[in-house]
Amino acid sequence: MEGTISRYSSSSFFPSTFNLSRYEKTNFQFNSNSTLMVDICSLRASISVSERDKASTFRTSKFTKRSNSGNPRQKEAPNLVKNKPMLNSEISPHRAVSAVRLMRIEFGGAFADLLNEKGKGSGDNEMGYVGRTLGFRTRKLEDRDLRLVTDIVGGAIRWRRYLDHLIVSLCDDERTFRNMEPLLLQILRIGFYEIVKLEMPPYAVVDENVRLAKTALRPGAGNLVNGILRKLVLLKENDTLPLPKLEGDDRSRARALATLHSHPVWMVRRWVKHLGQDEAVKLMMWNNSAPSFSIRANSAKGFTRADLVKRLEELEVPHELSQHLDDFVRITTGMQIVLQAGLLKEGLCLVQDESAGMVVSIMDPQPGENIVDCCAAPGGKSLFMASRLSGKGMVSAIDINEGRLRILKETAELFEVADVITAVHSDLRIFAEKNTVMFDKVLLDAPCSGLGVLSKRADLRWNRRSEDMEQLKNLQDELLDSASTLTKLGGILVYSTCSIDPEENEERVASFLQRHPEFRIDSVDKYVPQAFVTKTGFYFSDPVKHSLDGSFAARLIRYT
Repeated sequence: MEGTISRYSSSSFFPSTFNLSRYEKTNFQFNSNSTLMVDICSLRASISVSERDKASTFRTSKFTKRSNSGNPRQKEAPNLVKNKPMLNSEISPHRAVSAVRLMRIEFGGAFADLLNEKGKGSGDNEMGYVGRTLGFRTRKLEDRDLRLVTDIVGGAIRWRRYLDHLIVSLCDDERTFRNMEPLLLQILRIGFYEIVKLEMPPYAVVDENVRLAKTALRPGAGNLVNGILRKLVLLKENDTLPLPKLEGDDRSRARALATLHSHPVWMVRRWVKHLGQDEAVKLMMWNNSAPSFSIRANSAKGFTRADLVKRLEELEVPHELSQHLDDFVRITTGMQIVLQAGLLKEGLCLVQDESAGMVVSIMDPQPGENIVDCCAAPGGKSLFMASRLSGKGMVSAIDINEGRLRILKETAELFEVADVITAVHSDLRIFAEKNTVMFDKVLLDAPCSGLGVLSKRADLRWNRRSEDMEQLKNLQDELLDSASTLTKLGGILVYSTCSIDPEENEERVASFLQRHPEFRIDSVDKYVPQAFVTKTGFYFSDPVKHSLDGSFAARLIRYT
């Protein structure tokens, strides 16, 4: 699967159960590479009008409480002040924005943007949410503040289980934590993250977060924040943080690892089973690390990697050339500079992980070919394949989400490949039943768990349940069966995911081949470096080993 790196949502935004018969790859579901490109190029808002209205209708902490299960229980909202909120220059702007964004994420009205903002002026948008939610605004967000918002929001979501364990441990009792107002909890998470993980000056952190709690809530809330954060500072200075120990049976050890590395217990147990404890810990450490990003130069517009490198040097953005793909450059810092410089808005490049690029290499699109991308939106792989056709051939981009297909078409125009992309709004299974055209090459970038992209999708770990895996596997089987009917004799079918789980990858292919003996495995060793080729001829990128998003692809040929 491709993936969104620009948006992160909380568990309340991604329902604990979802209808997998409608496999829309929405911004918050299954992707990790191309969504950012589509969002930025179209300059779409992060949330819909209805979500924007919802975000502005709650003065979160003052009338909302969390139930014992952690789900918000909203009371009737008071009337909001319609006049421009008063300026409060004493409140730290990055903390106010971080708290409100975390609130919006928890209530389903926003995403956690790892790349943070789409360009100039977006800080004003964030301050607008602060004013509507808290009733006051702070001084203007500077670039440093925006970077801190990115770090704090992503980090607080990523380390949520760990932070909440510490907060519970320092409360008088667990009931205090369970009944805590949502905004108060977000302020504490921010303070704990700043002290424990960012290692900011502790007393400045205490003072600023106490001031925010008193102003946004009431003096008593500030007093509570003051007492808890001061306890934390003392324990950290004495190196006596109340952390669980790795001891007891497998279940106890899994729970301790889940808290220490801030992942769901079921994921930890799954990875320990498949990988062993040491490798599972390495994987969780990767998931908790700051993500790096890759940019692909848009050769379809005559913009080469050399041109991209020149622009990055002019912008003084550190970068390195991809070792695996000719059009790609890797960036660890300075992505916001690239965004604000307008390179993506101009269609000169797009953010796309190298793992997604290698899936396109495995497809090996050639001029004149008729190709179908079965679950295309947001469109990163479709655009890349189209750029390889040199204006000859066609990529039919099928997706169930009409709105995102519209964005794909707009982006295709921007990237000057619209003449070789046809957007098709349909459920793949219905399309396959009615279709009479056979394709040279078929890509099924299937809806999946996204367990290979947790570094970029900080929230995704909290939005997945072990029960989802069985539903996803059934859906993947159905989509594979449908995709196979579109493949001509001698044609290629590529099945790919952004998962590292063998049940979604090798096992799905093995099951498919049992049902469809007319297909055989075609080794990917001719299309990607040997380091990514498995013993069975599949493609697999290991996040820890390769420092890329985790992904999988199988190339199959139809013989009869």
